[in-house]
Amino acid sequence: MKARVIVTLKTGVLDPQGQAIEGSLEGLGFSGVQSVRQGKVFDLELSATDPVSAKTEIERMCEKLLANTVIENYAVEIIG
Repeated sequence: MKARVIVTLKTGVLDPQGQAIEGSLEGLGFSGVQSVRQGKVFDLELSATDPVSAKTEIERMCEKLLANTVIENYAVEIIG
């Protein structure tokens, strides 16, 4: 089974890397970008066959390692 985890900074948390990317894009001539927030994507392959238990297990992974839940949100998508 495959899954994707998307981790993003919570609203209100400063994102200096996103701001640096935004400034660089403007410097490269991409003037239409109003805001950039950076995040992380994890693609996982699991031996699980039940999507519900797989999602529960991945959420535990996020809580313990993949996301800093104080400043980050995460979303789990079971791909197949």
